[in-house]
Amino acid sequence: MNWKKRLTLSLYQQHKKTETKLHELTYLFWECTLRCNFGCLHCGSDCGKEAEVPDMPLRDFLNVLDSIAPHVDTRKTMVVLTGGEPTVRKDLEACGREIYKREFPWGMVTNGYGLTAERLKSLLDVGLRSITVSLDGHDAETHDWFRGKKGSFERAVNAISHVAKTPDLVYDVVTCVNKKTIHNLDKIKALLVSLGVTHWRLFTIFPKGRAKNNPMLKLSTEEFISLMDFIKETRREGKIHASYGCEGYLADYEMEVRDAPYFCQAGVHIGSVLANGDISACPSLRGDYIQGNIYRDDFMDVWNNRFQVMRDRSWTKAGKCATCKSYKYCQGNGLHLRDEKTGELLHCHLEMMGKDV
Repeated sequence: MNWKKRLTLSLYQQHKKTETKLHELTYLFWECTLRCNFGCLHCGSDCGKEAEVPDMPLRDFLNVLDSIAPHVDTRKTMVVLTGGEPTVRKDLEACGREIYKREFPWGMVTNGYGLTAERLKSLLDVGLRSITVSLDGHDAETHDWFRGKKGSFERAVNAISHVAKTPDLVYDVVTCVNKKTIHNLDKIKALLVSLGVTHWRLFTIFPKGRAKNNPMLKLSTEEFISLMDFIKETRREGKIHASYGCEGYLADYEMEVRDAPYFCQAGVHIGSVLANGDISACPSLRGDYIQGNIYRDDFMDVWNNRFQVMRDRSWTKAGKCATCKSYKYCQGNGLHLRDEKTGELLHCHLEMMGKDV
């Protein structure tokens, strides 16, 4: 790593400390359902057509927003609907309308299966500001295998086409890279460029949910490095803005595959309300990372007075992290990559790249 990058990373640590101290809530995820019309191989929530936890009533979530509103700049606090699959909610437009009425910008994460041109328009009419659509292969065979739904590739491509043509809509397409897709990334890129897509985010599997014991989903060291090189070259090429997901300190690849240095913002800028009312940071954090529940706690009281497990990461300096030379930049990796009970690190990106820690 050259001295300029090392200096930038060192200076960025002070920025992280300042942001953590302020912990301004800028992203609020609402896990509005655990139902899903897919059977994705990598699903961390193990969602299905039916869910053990019912959809949270809209009124209950609006109570949370109403309690938050006096404490934040609503126009700068993005509400993101996730799941499950948000489009399975029949009242999705009503959800969007009520969020928009409260002057919160809102967006959603979707598999695209139910996002027709007509559905997209109805969501835009109630204030949809941003959207993330998944595409996990360059053809139906690969995408449908990964998503567990025949016909899902065609639906996703159509949804992406509609999204990419929509003026002023903030969006990206996300691809979960696995052993079947790592060698076809050029083909996915070509497809996205042909659809007019401008922003593409690629990420890798973390070992939870259905992905925990599936060897087809985890990349080898060589495959992971080739992914980093692919993103780096794609960014240099300039046809589409590609980036690696928000997780993991990436050493020499820092600021080469993402716009900014690694910073896990869970519990710093990102909070979430899960389907059962649990208050967490990013929706991937469950178990012992739960900080409260909206049915017994005030969200902002929890946000301001708890979340110390995310804001003070000193407890992560144990095990393999205890003597790691890169700890000051990484601070124990994303908490979703740790065991929810023991806190043990399950996935280290430096190890993934074959580096000593």
